[in-house]
Amino acid sequence: MDISPRARKVVFGLIVFALVALGAYLLRPAEHSWGGTAGQQPGPATTRPPSSGPGVSSPGAADSALPGAGQPDIYQWLPFTQAGLAAAASVVTRFGDAYSTYSYTESAAAYVAPMQPLTGEQLVEQIKAAYSAPGVAAARAGGKQVSVGTATIESIRAFGPSSLTFVVQVNQRLTDTAGYSQLSTGYAVTVTGNGTTWQVSSVELVSVGNS
Repeated sequence: MDISPRARKVVFGLIVFALVALGAYLLRPAEHSWGGTAGQQPGPATTRPPSSGPGVSSPGAADSALPGAGQPDIYQWLPFTQAGLAAAASVVTRFGDAYSTYSYTESAAAYVAPMQPLTGEQLVEQIKAAYSAPGVAAARAGGKQVSVGTATIESIRAFGPSSLTFVVQVNQRLTDTAGYSQLSTGYAVTVTGNGTTWQVSSVELVSVGNS
């Protein structure tokens, strides 16, 4: 049955409000490894664009604002379930753990191995090629670089029937022959799939993704 324009606005507002609350509950900050190579992300830019959807601001709503008894079930209006959202976030953080963990002593094949179950073959090959690039590899080996990072999912940027894009803040600590350095960078990480089965399909600087 058709609903009035005013009713549609109310429904849309409820979706956005509830997603912010869900972000506070499901995606509350947690430390996960992440990283890059001497200030550059070892992976490539986007390999396929995220499906567009209404952006969601950073989680900040109190847990008391979560949908509960007497409140509408927002998942009837969304292309994913609560379990699906949690599974997608888990893939993003597990990918971040693998993506950030590298050492000048390991080969490209060893570096990408933990990412293979979480990522499409095309993206794995692009990450592997970027890690092996002569200039990057020489700088990593010459500087005896080791990267350890932490990643925090800050918000959901966009969603569609088969994709979710998360905004992730990365705090990276690099150790090399010169000592220690720290970097903080925002990334947009997109996963594609359905239900509770997701794969990372793109990683890019948050400044170049859809806003």
